[in-house]
Amino acid sequence: MTRRPSCLSSSVLAITAFVAVLLHDPSRGLAVPILGPDLATFAVLAATGVTNVPTSVIGGNLGSSPNGTVGGGYTFTAGTTQPNTALAASAQLELDAAILAVNALGPGTTLTNADLTGTIFPGTYTVPAGPTNLSGALILDGQGDPNAVWAFLFPSTLITSTISTVTVQNVGSGAGVGVYWSVGTGATLNGPVFAGNVLANTLISSDGNLTIACGRLLSAESQVTLNMDTISTGCAGVGSGSGGFDQGNQSVIPEIPEPATLLLLGFGLAGAYTFRKRLSPVA
Repeated sequence: MTRRPSCLSSSVLAITAFVAVLLHDPSRGLAVPILGPDLATFAVLAATGVTNVPTSVIGGNLGSSPNGTVGGGYTFTAGTTQPNTALAASAQLELDAAILAVNALGPGTTLTNADLTGTIFPGTYTVPAGPTNLSGALILDGQGDPNAVWAFLFPSTLITSTISTVTVQNVGSGAGVGVYWSVGTGATLNGPVFAGNVLANTLISSDGNLTIACGRLLSAESQVTLNMDTISTGCAGVGSGSGGFDQGNQSVIPEIPEPATLLLLGFGLAGAYTFRKRLSPVA
């Protein structure tokens, strides 16, 4: 019995070419911000209620779930109250996922000084506990990057002083900026100006007249206490179009292959099958 010369090398070449087709110009996928679509509509969200000293100005939805107590005394530039609505309930689930996603970015750079006052460039930072985390002015300098991202991870509390400020600068259009403050327990914001998304497990409170022009106050397990504050996702000026400083560090959902790719896949499999048949014994 005789055999034809092996076509193994040709088969390998065909399969290699097929794999190369799949790997060439891979799909970029669909970028999805860390805050889910329902959560992103909220400027203020709590689990056990929102209290307020009138009048607070809100630019976005304000709600609470499963305890839907949201009080009164608000002026809305955008959004409405959402007391234990389906939207608020969905947003709470997305908040749990967002906290996990932000924490997964760390630990990043572990700081030795709890006081963040000064200038900080984009990155992920784990911040130790301290009597205060901002004793003065904090500048988040994007170094010209419109997609700059800052993630601050606090294993316990976030506390700011009465003269503290947070400013984002040098981010170009700011269209892709992300600023996240993930707080293991509670956040006490005493300063007049803050920026970014506060994602806390427990209480978020203000001592009064706090302004967040681009960001959110989000409590996963407790309440948010407002006191004549201004909280908005509108992002006038720096960060305009950034979705409330929630466009950075996005997850990626792979796209379904395009029809042309699927057609090439079929040709590749057919070619591999043909070469395999040629390896069969011939009398």
